[in-house]
Amino acid sequence: MRFITILAIAAALPGLAQFPDGAGGPPAAWAAQDPADSLYREGRSALNRGSYTRAAYLFAEVYGRHPRSSYAADSYYWEAWAQYRNGTNASLEAARTALMAQRAAHPNARTRDDATTLLARVNAQLAQRGDARAASEVQALAEATTQQADAERDAARARAERDRGRSVSKSACREQRNDERVAALDALLQMDSDRAMPILQKIMARRDDASTCLRRRAVFLISQQRGSETMLLDAVRSDPDAEVREQAVFWLGQAGGDRAVAALDSLLKSSSDAAVQDKAIFALSQIGSTNANRALRDYAVRTGAPTKLRESAIFWLGQTGGGNNIEFLQGIFRSSSERAIKDKIVFAVSQQGGTEAQAWLLNIARDNREDLEIRKRAIFWISQSGGTGLPELFALYNQIDERAIREQLIFAYSQRRERGAVDKLIEIARSDNEPELRKKAIFWLSQSRDPRVAEFLEELLSKP
Repeated sequence: MRFITILAIAAALPGLAQFPDGAGGPPAAWAAQDPADSLYREGRSALNRGSYTRAAYLFAEVYGRHPRSSYAADSYYWEAWAQYRNGTNASLEAARTALMAQRAAHPNARTRDDATTLLARVNAQLAQRGDARAASEVQALAEATTQQADAERDAARARAERDRGRSVSKSACREQRNDERVAALDALLQMDSDRAMPILQKIMARRDDASTCLRRRAVFLISQQRGSETMLLDAVRSDPDAEVREQAVFWLGQAGGDRAVAALDSLLKSSSDAAVQDKAIFALSQIGSTNANRALRDYAVRTGAPTKLRESAIFWLGQTGGGNNIEFLQGIFRSSSERAIKDKIVFAVSQQGGTEAQAWLLNIARDNREDLEIRKRAIFWISQSGGTGLPELFALYNQIDERAIREQLIFAYSQRRERGAVDKLIEIARSDNEPELRKKAIFWLSQSRDPRVAEFLEELLSKP
């Protein structure tokens, strides 16, 4: 495929007509008590000044040093944006790495749609400069985006038909904030439970359009009362408004305790609403109890459950429960034949760090019976792990003859900052039997600032 064609595909993708910073850059800091707040503020300031290298470094520090920060999920995107604006080959590769990492670690980030757009632009730039992998990814994204647009169109038609006559927008509810009925509902916060609950029950029993906004507000008030699990569960199961159902799930998770876990688990077993199930999975992950963990495990292996939802359960299991959950996920990996599930497990294990996790990922990379893309993903996540696993990654290059794996290893070495990584790339560039692999190593060496690289390149150029 000619690169001009690839750029045309990227330009035609939905959402790519406008530059990704059309909204005016990162939002103002919103969490003064967040440990990453000062880093985020500095990164935002640097970005607004056009100091893109500095901004990229600061946003990477946000999620690198504070992975649980409320700023972390979107900082991958803003790092990638800054790298994109830098425009060098190395910066574009770094942008792609950050965007792929965000997709794996934070699939529900607020910037996820912008990230898809930016990734297409990054790949288009790299493709124009001769990167065949980027060209392939841009083409695949174009095909996937077309399919997604068709699916979303069909889903929107189905929702419109199902909810005909009873859909109320959020803006319509905001316009009702001064309505006397809303004011009366807010006043229930000042009432005791015995007086408030019967009124709230009557509101939640209504199904007319006029009561939708009231029910949305009532869900919060109900959640503040002890023993509210039953009413919240009834709302999830029977309320015609999607927002009411989803809010009820969220507040069930905030209630905590075995009763809330039982209610959320029953939703996973009985609900056919994917949005409700996804929120139930998240809610269980936040409770963190043994029973909540068991419910997530049961869903992760449930036959016939939607793959995306099982992936979500696997992701949250990887974030909670420590080694026991990792052993459980490794067991799923061994028995599963689904690439998406295996990919999510590889990521989950990589986030644990430590020698055992590294050894397991290396075994995946070595196993030529395993799916090639899964093996490459294992190598990618090892390369992102910091100071561990480098000697093993070096040994892997000599143990495996497959070119695709060796190319991934070369890229992995290029992502490491240790002196030994540069030494290995020089070794490959100087003596590997395959010319294309030597060229790959030379390309990545050219992106390094190590002074030894200049000497090596001069040595190559001086050869007759």
